[in-house]
Amino acid sequence: MQKVRVPLTNFAFGEVSPSLYSRTDSPVYNQSAQRVKNFFIRSEGGVVKRSGLQKIFQFDTTIDETKVQQCRLLPFIFSDDERYIISLENAKVRVFQINPISGAVSLIQTITSDINSAALKFDDEFLHEYTFAQAGDVMFIAHQTFAPQQIVRTGLTTFQIEGFQFDQKSDNKKIYQPYFSFQGAGVTLDPSASSGSGVTLTTSAAYWDTTSPSKHIGTTVRYNGQEIEITGVTSSTVATGDILDSLKVKLSPDSLRTNNGSNIVEVTLVNHGMSVGNSIIFSNCDTVGGISISNLNGSRTVAGIISDDVFTFTAGGSANDSALGGGTPSVTTHAPTTSWEEQSYSALRGFPAAVTFHENRLVFAGTLGQPDSIWFSKIASYYNFDVGEAKDNESIQLTAAIGEIQQIRHIVSNRDLQIFAASAEMFVPAFQNQPITPTNAQVRRQTPFGSGFTRPQILDGATLFVQKGGQIVREYLFSDSEAAYVANPISTISSHLIKSPIEMNTLYGALSRSESYVFIVNNDGTMSVFNSNRAEQRAGWVEFVTNGKFHSTVTIDDRVFANVEYDLGDGTKKIILCEFDSTFNLDMAKTYSGSSGVFNVSADFNNGAVLRVVNGNNYIGEFTVSGGNINVSSVDASLSSAEIGFNFDVELTTNPIDAQVNNGPITGIPRGLGTVYLDLNNTLAVKVNETAMIIRNVTDDLSQQLAPFTGKKEFRLLGYNADPQITITQNAPLDLQINGLVAELIF
Repeated sequence: MQKVRVPLTNFAFGEVSPSLYSRTDSPVYNQSAQRVKNFFIRSEGGVVKRSGLQKIFQFDTTIDETKVQQCRLLPFIFSDDERYIISLENAKVRVFQINPISGAVSLIQTITSDINSAALKFDDEFLHEYTFAQAGDVMFIAHQTFAPQQIVRTGLTTFQIEGFQFDQKSDNKKIYQPYFSFQGAGVTLDPSASSGSGVTLTTSAAYWDTTSPSKHIGTTVRYNGQEIEITGVTSSTVATGDILDSLKVKLSPDSLRTNNGSNIVEVTLVNHGMSVGNSIIFSNCDTVGGISISNLNGSRTVAGIISDDVFTFTAGGSANDSALGGGTPSVTTHAPTTSWEEQSYSALRGFPAAVTFHENRLVFAGTLGQPDSIWFSKIASYYNFDVGEAKDNESIQLTAAIGEIQQIRHIVSNRDLQIFAASAEMFVPAFQNQPITPTNAQVRRQTPFGSGFTRPQILDGATLFVQKGGQIVREYLFSDSEAAYVANPISTISSHLIKSPIEMNTLYGALSRSESYVFIVNNDGTMSVFNSNRAEQRAGWVEFVTNGKFHSTVTIDDRVFANVEYDLGDGTKKIILCEFDSTFNLDMAKTYSGSSGVFNVSADFNNGAVLRVVNGNNYIGEFTVSGGNINVSSVDASLSSAEIGFNFDVELTTNPIDAQVNNGPITGIPRGLGTVYLDLNNTLAVKVNETAMIIRNVTDDLSQQLAPFTGKKEFRLLGYNADPQITITQNAPLDLQINGLVAELIF
């Protein structure tokens, strides 16, 4: 009979999938476990029981089990002292404030209408798909089904909802919004007049939507750079509109040509659409060929057509020279033209799916009509998306022309502007550390995996995203060795914990610790938690479960909040805003005051709820709510204060314990567990293979609080098994931290 001691002191790789249970040859094997439930992984390799969930607020939302997510939590960080939590619900927004001194969280405002007293555009059907970006006192929210919305902080405790509005020219005759040519090649637009209201707009081919004509109404088309607001749709080729300004066409520089001794002036205007006899108006002309400005500007008549791009008109005087010039004149006309566009964002064409800030620009991307397009605002002017004259600071319109059309779902400002589409990952590079400008902006395709709707998160310089299909998490990271981005999977060894995620949030290290965590809310209401430290090559997943379903999380500083759906005791389900709080060992927990061991919990729980009661380091027991009360008088009639809430289980089950001997591993050889030495820290209760740890001694004063144990505890375990394992659990809601263990194998 031989004995060998096997140390298990590092669980950095967390819980591994069943496909790795027999991989004793892998370095991951002895640094992972088959089950890690409701534990945090520490950087040192050990695990600590997760914090309990302290109740903060109960929502009045009616539970609809058909919805993926009914409440979405967003962080709103205005300053170091002014931090808020935004809760999005169906047609409702709630604002919670975090007190900068006490840290208390309180509801300060509930918004049920926007500034126009119209119903909010937020619909819980799509909450999990929303993207958002915040700058200063404004948060922008985007989704393809509604126009971009703004949550605006108007005061210390006041917020309002606004629809996103593009800047306009001071005379309101120009809207600084993006446009696109949705019509086919060669399709012309022919206004019946160059100014006025109710102007007839005729297209040379079917264009106007007659199925849902109202979606056109209120949108604008741009005729040679001039806006026309659509007021009605008559047929597929006829609409009506109000011209915001006279229809002026700005010509190219030096587009006028004269012939010595003639009053006929040639005009170069690509696809001019003119006919002989058309009345036109010239403005801003410069003298050319000796013809004065006064004899060029004003009302003129088209004299002849030379080509599709050149026509002539009669000037007020004759030229004394053959010359090319005229400056950069404008001509007022309503001739048919192919140079026309429609606004990019509308109920008909869709709205941006993604939003972020990058290089002091507001960036939108991915409408239904332009799924692979990206729009950058003018620098430091977030409501101006007019392309202007392509100056460095002006807005940018960019299309990811990489072959097949890609539906952009997310854009992330990291090392570069990163683009996550349905079937590929791309980026907009910065050249030689220069900012992105209209002249250098381009899209480069990198990896072919595709992204789901879960909003990506930045961690350790990489951007984590959920691959389409919802089973794999990848990190998008620039590789210096390859001079390109790579998207390596980080969930392979724990793929069973990734279950169609709906949300992902990052905790960038606690104030007193070095760990960083990623919290993923799965479609089934569980939570997968990732701990990563690239420098130490540590990466592990664990699972959080509660007596309910997680709907959403949000991280602010070193605090983690969650919206959780709970059954309150009689089948009534509510969503509760909670915070992971290390001072609690129960979920949906509060500290209650009572008398003679009786506590009224009717404000939080209904009759029939099964709850646990803890007093400091003493576990009182499990009780059922009756008459709105928890009665523990049979155990401790003097108890006047206690923590009460739902219990949650913890479990750490090791991989089958193997060892290397002279002739190789002992895999499959029946072997027994002799003694297990558990290295504990600040622990009050633990079981090893159902053997409970005894902390109190018979000589201890039972009237005193139980003192937590730190050190090594010995557990004697008997029995032989081909695959011996150690399962560590806890049935009492008390503190538990495991630094490691040593198992004695007998074979």
